[in-house]
Amino acid sequence: MTVSRVRVELPPSGDDRSYDVIIGAGLLDEAGTHIRTYLPRAKTVIITDENVARAQGKRLRRGLKAAGIEFDEIILPPGEATKSVEQLGQLLSSLLALGVERSDVVIAFGGGVIGDLVGLATALLRRGCSFIQIPTSLLAQVDSSVGGKTAVNAPEGKNLIGVFHQPKLVLADINALQTLPLREYAAGYAEVVKYAALGDLGFFDWLETGDVYSPQSLVKDPAAVTRMIETCIAAKANIVIADETERSVRQLLNLGHTFGHALEAAYGYSSSLLHGEAVAAGMGLAFDFSVTQGHCSRDHADRLKQHLRDAGLPTGLGDLPARDAQLSVSELMESIQQDKKVRGGHLTFILVRALGEAFIDDDVSPEALALFLTKSGGVSN
Repeated sequence: MTVSRVRVELPPSGDDRSYDVIIGAGLLDEAGTHIRTYLPRAKTVIITDENVARAQGKRLRRGLKAAGIEFDEIILPPGEATKSVEQLGQLLSSLLALGVERSDVVIAFGGGVIGDLVGLATALLRRGCSFIQIPTSLLAQVDSSVGGKTAVNAPEGKNLIGVFHQPKLVLADINALQTLPLREYAAGYAEVVKYAALGDLGFFDWLETGDVYSPQSLVKDPAAVTRMIETCIAAKANIVIADETERSVRQLLNLGHTFGHALEAAYGYSSSLLHGEAVAAGMGLAFDFSVTQGHCSRDHADRLKQHLRDAGLPTGLGDLPARDAQLSVSELMESIQQDKKVRGGHLTFILVRALGEAFIDDDVSPEALALFLTKSGGVSN
C-alpha cells in the first residue's frame, strides 16, 4: 500500500501543535496502529453520523480493536443541520456523561460537518481536549479536516460560531470514498478545483486532462486520487503554516465561499444544495464578478466553469435548484454582509486575475456587487 504523508508544521504554543496528514488506501483497517501512540490510555470516543457508521463503521471498529483500543460511539444525524448550537450542546453533554477527560483524544469520523462540530466540541470540553480527524468524504479529505477551523452555523450565517483548534492527526483513507454517492463525490471535487483555481495553474491543467472528478477513478487509478488529495493538502498546509488564523493569505482559501455561504443560507443549509455545490456556484460567480470588474479575462472564467460543468457541478445562479420563493438580491446581500471577512463594514472577496492567480479585494463596492447579482439572472430585486 502506497501511503503519502504531509506535515503541517505549526509554531508551538505550550506544546507541539504540528501534525501529520496520512493519505492512502486501507488506513481505516489499521487505524489503531496509527492512533494508539496519541492516546494517553487505550480508550477513545468515536463521533460519527448515521450514514458513515453504516458504510464505514465496521472497518474503523475493527482497526481499533486490533490495536487493543476500547471505544464508545456517539452517532449523530447526517447533514449540515447537525452543525448547530443545539447539537453542540447535546454532544458536549454526551461526552461529559461518558467521562471524557481533558487528556483524552476523541475521533471525528465523517465528513466536514462531523469534523467541524467535533473540533469545536473538543476545543470547549474541559477548556480543551484533543481530537483526531478521520475524514470520509472527498471534501473533508482535501480541505476541511486540515487547518484547525472548527465551527457551527448560526441563523445569521454559516460558521459564525467557532474557534481554531488543530487536530493531533489526520487519516485520509481513499477507500472510504468508494461508498460516497456520486453527488457527494462531485461536491467534494469542487474544493479540489478551488485549490487549482486560486494558485496552481499546472494542477488545473492536470485536472482537465484526467478524470479524477469521477468516482470510477478510485478503482481505475487510485494513485491519481492519492496525488490529487496530497496536492490539495500540501497547498493548504503551506497556507496554514503561513497564516494559521486567517489574517492574510489564508483568506485565499475562501475562493467561492462568500457567494457559496450566502447560497447555503438561502437554501436553509439543507440537502437541496450541498456545501461543495454552493462553493462551485460561488467560484463561477467569483470568476464572473472578476471579469465584470476588469480583473480577469472571460476566457479564464469560461474555462473554469466548463470544467465544473464537466464534473456535474453548478457554475452560477441559473444552475441552482428551484425554491418555493425566487432567490432575491437583497437576501443574498444580507447574508454576504454577515460574512466573517467583512471588516469595518467593507466587503472582502477573493477574486481572480487569472486561473491560478487569486487575490484578496478588501473594498468591494456593495453597489457593484448588487448590480452584478441583478444582471446574473435567476434572482429578483
